[in-house]
Amino acid sequence: MSSNHTQRHRNVGVVSVEGVEAPEVVTSAWIDEQLAEVFERCNIRPGLLEEIAGITERRWWPEGMRFETAAALAGEEAIVAAGIDRSEIGMLISTSVCRHHLEPSVACAVHHQLGLAPACLNFDLGNACLGFVNAIHLAATSIDAGQIKYALIVDGEGARQTHLATIARLKAEAHVTADVYDEFASLTLGSGSAAMVLGSLDASPNAHRLVGGVSRAATQHHDICVGDLDRMRTDTKALLAGGLELAAEAWAESADEFGWNDGVSWYVIHQVSKVHTSLMCATLGIDEARAPLTFPTYGNIGPASIPFTLARVQSEIAAGERVLCMGMGSGLNASVAEIIW
Repeated sequence: MSSNHTQRHRNVGVVSVEGVEAPEVVTSAWIDEQLAEVFERCNIRPGLLEEIAGITERRWWPEGMRFETAAALAGEEAIVAAGIDRSEIGMLISTSVCRHHLEPSVACAVHHQLGLAPACLNFDLGNACLGFVNAIHLAATSIDAGQIKYALIVDGEGARQTHLATIARLKAEAHVTADVYDEFASLTLGSGSAAMVLGSLDASPNAHRLVGGVSRAATQHHDICVGDLDRMRTDTKALLAGGLELAAEAWAESADEFGWNDGVSWYVIHQVSKVHTSLMCATLGIDEARAPLTFPTYGNIGPASIPFTLARVQSEIAAGERVLCMGMGSGLNASVAEIIW
């Protein structure tokens, strides 16, 4: 018996998926300049963000931009692209990690900004960088059950506050190499938003069919990446090792069942870094050329990264091609969702 949680969907498709770029470009070279004295003091050579992480730049929203507004921008684009009446959306799920307060939910503000119906169930789903993929499966389950016709999933992330706080803290407190490495992952974060409309195939027969997928947990690793808007502490080596092991276990138990070992054209992997992507592809036997990249110029946009990347390549995907959306979230949790385009 498989120890993965398996989900198969019968009557659900991706009607639209859209991503919105944050407008302000922040280069790794600029971050190196800000931390020049820190690197010298801690005996670290500059350029690691580009050399190891493979990230040359990431984005910021304008100062004062709220995360729910960013999420709503993508949500509006997804609704327009879907060509549906927003009154028919029966569920809104916000998966944003970034939030300005504990309550109310981010979904409340997004629901209001998008003018969704009072009957539209709206809530947040938080699971680190995996939230969007979890939301796909959850919303699809409600559509399959006949409870709703359409669902909208949104995500808006912003790294400005985290970057500035991290740079200031390292300048004031970092004295040894480990001080910088503990917060290195924070500097790989990016800003952006994404949204997806899911619908029943009865209502939208031309939607891209959602086949199903798997999820698996390794929560013994729940304390190796812990953060908030001001500080994220990450054991990068342990996170990478644990994530690769979890992905390999999930793949080994599910690839044959779903037929993922051949015939898949696109692997939309959660965008973390060059090292992560290369090792993930090597571990799972994936052709790296089939895994489109956004991290080099957008960084790690958290749970928005998978739909953001999918949105950017969707015009290149041919009808009938199989797409795997493969997510990993600190905690650790992993999930895969298959779409037939």
